[in-house]
Amino acid sequence: MTRCGRTNFRLAIARGCLCAAAPLALSLLWLALPEARGADTAHSSSQATATSTKDLNFVNDVVPLLTKYGCNSGACHGRGTGQNGFKLSLFGFDPAADYAALVDEGDGRRISWTAPDESLMLLKPSGKVPHGGGVRFDLDSAPYRELRQWIADGTPWGDKDDPTLKTIEVEPAERILAAGADQQLKVVARYGDGSTRDVTATAEYFSLQPSHLTVSVDGMVRSLGEKGDAVVMVRYMGIVAVSRMVVPYAPPSADKSPDPLASGFEPKNYIDRLVLEKWRKLGLGPSPSASDAVFLRRAYLDAIGTLPTPKEVREFLAETSADKRDRLVDRLFDRPEYAAYWAQQWGDILRNKQGDGTHKSDSVKFEDWLRDAFAKNMPFDKFARELIAVSGKLEDHPQMDWYRQINTMQNRVEDTAQVFLGLRVACAHCHNHPFEHISQNDYWQFAAYFAKVDAMAYGTVKTVNLKDDGTVTNPRTGKTATPKPFGGVEYSYVKGEDPRQKLVDWMVDKDNPYFARAISNRIWAHYMTRGLVEAVDDLRATNPPTNPELLDALAADLREHKFDLKSLMKSVMKSRVYGLSAEPSAANAADRENYARHYPQRLSPSVLMDAIDMATGTAEKFREFPNVKRAIQLPNDAERNDFLDIFGRSHRDTPCVCETHIEPNLSQVLYMMFAPELESALASRDGTVSRLVNQKKPTAEIVAELYLLTVSRPPSSDELHDALALIDGAKIKQPVVEDLLWTLLNSKEFLFNH
Repeated sequence: MTRCGRTNFRLAIARGCLCAAAPLALSLLWLALPEARGADTAHSSSQATATSTKDLNFVNDVVPLLTKYGCNSGACHGRGTGQNGFKLSLFGFDPAADYAALVDEGDGRRISWTAPDESLMLLKPSGKVPHGGGVRFDLDSAPYRELRQWIADGTPWGDKDDPTLKTIEVEPAERILAAGADQQLKVVARYGDGSTRDVTATAEYFSLQPSHLTVSVDGMVRSLGEKGDAVVMVRYMGIVAVSRMVVPYAPPSADKSPDPLASGFEPKNYIDRLVLEKWRKLGLGPSPSASDAVFLRRAYLDAIGTLPTPKEVREFLAETSADKRDRLVDRLFDRPEYAAYWAQQWGDILRNKQGDGTHKSDSVKFEDWLRDAFAKNMPFDKFARELIAVSGKLEDHPQMDWYRQINTMQNRVEDTAQVFLGLRVACAHCHNHPFEHISQNDYWQFAAYFAKVDAMAYGTVKTVNLKDDGTVTNPRTGKTATPKPFGGVEYSYVKGEDPRQKLVDWMVDKDNPYFARAISNRIWAHYMTRGLVEAVDDLRATNPPTNPELLDALAADLREHKFDLKSLMKSVMKSRVYGLSAEPSAANAADRENYARHYPQRLSPSVLMDAIDMATGTAEKFREFPNVKRAIQLPNDAERNDFLDIFGRSHRDTPCVCETHIEPNLSQVLYMMFAPELESALASRDGTVSRLVNQKKPTAEIVAELYLLTVSRPPSSDELHDALALIDGAKIKQPVVEDLLWTLLNSKEFLFNH
């Protein structure tokens, strides 16, 4: 029996015509019982009764209500196992299954066509009978009336010609708000036939910065008084959009707000101009430029993960040319430490590890490939292609070891998307992504690009090849997935072609909305401490950049220079924004995301270990890699080292940069204060202190050398005075000098990059 037939039968019952229809009705009911009721059966919007105010469509009218009132949320019937015997798809991503669960499951016990108000679908959410989810809406509310009408009309699925939702728009997209002010949002749905509908009442609203904004269920936004940007996410029928609210730090009028130009900030490049525009909108003023000493240390640590030597500090501070900072930046990218430092960081992202110990040499060769790629400044589009679309033997292509880590279809989809597109798509493995325009079907179509990859021969002869055949099946629909990129067009497979090459073609295309923006955001985050999108690998629609124009400009710069990473890094480091002081001013003390001052961050584990070695004049000995002299050169996770573990190194289990934990903890404090390894380094016969004391240098020179080694600047007059009093007043000089160096190593100025 078709749904149309069932509906007419139910309407006949509702109109009191059962006697006349009984013989036919009973036979139809008997035929309907074993019927498989899928979404492909005939649907019709002509099922409405004479009392209907409009033709209803299950997908367009009912599912939004189920989502709006939490019925299909993960905390209720949308959870994987359902709730109390009733299961809906999460946020309505499978309407056909939801229709069957409501209308057909349990012989339709949740629906009463003869008496709509007695339907469990209405009795429970309205509180007329006990409901674990509580009261969701009242009897006289709009959602109750809408659902009641749908039931009274015979629970129509809708007509095949009914419009389908394409996108939603939120008004206003951006608004400057006064502290404590309100703003009503309006949400408009746009359909495939060109029609629109105001869906403000049935959309969902979420404040992504609840300390800044609240938003009511009907879309009324209220500022709580916190200054800066805040975002409201709007979701309707699985499609998301955002509205940005800006509460200025100072009144936007020119006579009251700080003018960055009046503070001496003259833009050098497009980065400065776009950041300046944002400051003006927010009423922010920048901190002054950092001192030469601070800039020097910052640039060394950021570009090559290495402290400058005392000689390099003295020479830079003595230089008087106007462009000395720019020339320093150029020199740093020619240093061998650059390749080692960035190869290790990408080894973290690409999960280069020895695993069970049997692949140590493979991972070392992979690290060599990474180092060589950065040493040669391999364009990033080529870097991505040589990783993603690699084929052949490992001995010829060391980067192939990446496929040992991404050895499942799920890993291949999720690592590729997260690393190269800045998309976290794990949610879509099982259901539509709740915060992104990515469906479960999109996930499996993306997976189809890897369907022919055969890395199972990763044994005696280690290879990655393409199989003659290979398909991917969407586990929900059971249908074979056709390769299709996120937001792109389907790829028609041609025999002999490698679908992965087509995937990379799409990724590196000038119109790709993800690839260039994703790596640009990573680069920006590295040098500026915080990404324009944070987290750096979460570039979803509902996590917009704090400065969208700047992120687009960085991506355009990268494309214009043919994906030259060094060129982009130089653009960032040569901007005036990068060179600002980390000291807050009255005009930016509350700023956390608009770069009106530099944001300090702790040194990463490897960089910190090397900095301590340099300062103490000692060298860490690595048991697994005796030829490695510095921690930033370690190729994988094989080295067992307490210091690196305590200070939060990545164990490379995921592609997320968050695996490196630089947040302080008690173990780190105790190590720096009491660790015997540090005590030994300070007192080493071959170390810095012994060398300086045995050379019988003047105390002032010893103090200056220690400051230059640790914080890359000479001591202030007060610091020098205090240090001289301590050292020259001691009977034995060396222990006091050791204490001074210990104090510097435990200072925030040493432990942080400012």
